[in-house]
Amino acid sequence: MQIKHNTRITPCLWFDDQGEAAAEFYVSVFKNSRITQIARYGEAGKEIHGRPAGSVMTVAFELDGQSFTALNGGPYFKFNEAVSLQVNCETQTEVDHYWDQLSAGGDPKAQQCGWVKDRYGLSWQIVPTVLQELVTDPDTARAERAFTAMLKMKKLDIAELKRAAG
Repeated sequence: MQIKHNTRITPCLWFDDQGEAAAEFYVSVFKNSRITQIARYGEAGKEIHGRPAGSVMTVAFELDGQSFTALNGGPYFKFNEAVSLQVNCETQTEVDHYWDQLSAGGDPKAQQCGWVKDRYGLSWQIVPTVLQELVTDPDTARAERAFTAMLKMKKLDIAELKRAAG
C-alpha cells in the first residue's frame, strides 16, 4: 500500500529502537493525528543494519496533519536542541496541555522559555501565538518587558506575559 504524504517535506526522527512507541505517544498528545504506515526490517541488509527481521524500521505518522517518519536506526545519533518542534498555542489551556503531556518523563533541566525535552529526548517549543506579537511590538519598551518576562519562565504564561508587557 502506498501512503501519499500530505506535505513535500517530512521530518525524519531517528530513534534507537523506540520509534513506534514515540509515534504512538505523539499521536496520543495531538488531536487529528494518526499512524499511517509501519515498515519492518527484513533479512535483506541485515549485515548492515543489524536489526532482527520483523522489527520496526520506520513508522509514518501525522501530527495534526503534518507528516513525520520515525526511524529505528540504532544508537548512533541522539536528538539535541539544534532542532526542535514548535507547537503554536492560542490559549493557556493549550499551552498547559502540550507542556504537561510532552514534559512528562522528560528532562526537567531542559525546561525554560517554553522549551521542553520529552521522554525520547526530542525538544519542543510550546509557544503561545501572542508571544510573537508581544516581543515584536513597535513599542520597544513593551516588547522588552515581554521578552524579559519570558526569559524568567519555564512554561510560558500568557496572562503574565501580557501583564509584563503592560
